Amino acid sequence: MNNNLSKIPIFRANLRFGTIFEIVLKKQTNMKQFIAVFSFLMLSVMAYSQSPEYKDLRILYADANYEKLVQQAEKYTLKDKTKKDTPPYFWLAKGLYKISLSGTDDPDFKNAYKNAIKFLAKGIKYDLKYNGGDMAVEEAEFIDNFQMTLYETIANEVSGGGFKRASGWVIRYQKISTNLVGAKYMMGACKYNDGDKTTARDYWKQGEVLLKEIESIDNYSEADRNLLMIGILYSAQALNDSRQQDKARTLLGKVSQWFEEDEVYQELYDEIVNGNT
Repeated sequence: MNNNLSKIPIFRANLRFGTIFEIVLKKQTNMKQFIAVFSFLMLSVMAYSQSPEYKDLRILYADANYEKLVQQAEKYTLKDKTKKDTPPYFWLAKGLYKISLSGTDDPDFKNAYKNAIKFLAKGIKYDLKYNGGDMAVEEAEFIDNFQMTLYETIANEVSGGGFKRASGWVIRYQKISTNLVGAKYMMGACKYNDGDKTTARDYWKQGEVLLKEIESIDNYSEADRNLLMIGILYSAQALNDSRQQDKARTLLGKVSQWFEEDEVYQELYDEIVNGNT
């Protein structure tokens, strides 16, 4: 009897230990289940929040099915879930740009070129805001080519005296470039030649502020460089024509190091600075 009684505390201790151990096991099991469920939910949220790869748009572009590409990309820009994603705007712009080159007479695409500018501008805006400009780097070739078509339109207009029409294209150019100094000087020249000297001076002041911040134009696209060059040249010519030769020479001197090997620039520089014609 005494032997049995003496074992009771041990039994009770074992019972308590077993119960505690069982509770611990249950807690560990519950914790593992919680972690598993939590991890699954986190992965689901991340998968939901990540932007799709838009393989459908890539395929449509590769197949040259530009009208279908435009329709599909535009749908993404209208959905709440994807309306701030960058890729649809770039693909939409690329599709519209291709359509504009095709010479289509479809009334739905009569403004394809201008709409391409609009959507590319929005894509660049969202890209800078949400992606740090990664998409613009990836699509640099497309952006550069598009900018060049705009630059050529501007250059053709001003060479024929169409400064008012050129100013409209310069405004559009500013929307698809982050290097705006050339556009500011070009707008100043356009406004001056269109008889609006007050606005011209305002644009030149804006250009001067931006020009002071530039140390190099190595990262400029070809179109950015060209627009800066002709913007400065036409602005200097306007200053020269208004008997402000010193200001014209000073302005040319600020950018000469970047264009010293360009024959067109040097010819006009020599005409304005040295009075040679």
